[in-house]
Amino acid sequence: MDGRVLLVEDDASIREVTALGLRRAGFRVDTAVDGRAALAAWRAQPVDLIVLDVMLPGLDGLEVCREVRRSSPVPILMLTARTDIIDVVVGLECGADDYLRKPFDLPELIARVRAVLRRASAPAERGTLTVGDLEIDPASFVVRKDGRELPLTATEFRLLLELARRPGQVFTREILLDRVWNHSYLGDSRLVDVAVQRLRAKVEEDPAHPRLIRTVRGAGYKLTTP
Repeated sequence: MDGRVLLVEDDASIREVTALGLRRAGFRVDTAVDGRAALAAWRAQPVDLIVLDVMLPGLDGLEVCREVRRSSPVPILMLTARTDIIDVVVGLECGADDYLRKPFDLPELIARVRAVLRRASAPAERGTLTVGDLEIDPASFVVRKDGRELPLTATEFRLLLELARRPGQVFTREILLDRVWNHSYLGDSRLVDVAVQRLRAKVEEDPAHPRLIRTVRGAGYKLTTP
């Protein structure tokens, strides 16, 4: 078996087909039909990953994600019918590790689930990286600025770490999508721009005039040492 998945989806037909596909792929699957049932199931039975629909009756998926993140790093894959990139980023800011838009194909969902689980189980790097006044600790997923821990999401941390591994190197948006999110979001390169903006707001002295994470016009982004 590849692990236990909690599938939270209020649409019965989608829930049944998706659960069947995940089970055939080797996963053990628990299901929940709304946000409150999802939290109850998650508290009752530890899982390796949560597949969480955003639009749920009562307690929606974003609220469920926030509640889980208060006490657990369990990977979360959001399902969304929304098309606005800002809505997607809000989901990632709540602590989701990845997202998939509806309607989706089961093979893509299964590939995303496995990619998220691989990232979560990857061995931590040893040692810390120091960039200017930032100290990046890959083992604990913590970034400190002048000794103060910064409230980065998992996605922001991976983005900063990828840039910090190779200071001065220019990363295209496509490369960052592949390395930080492990696959390509066709047409969603704006996701990188929004994620960089939010990361700058947390690590730069003046986010409007960044000195650390620089934009390379027509190319992408690079990290420079002040």
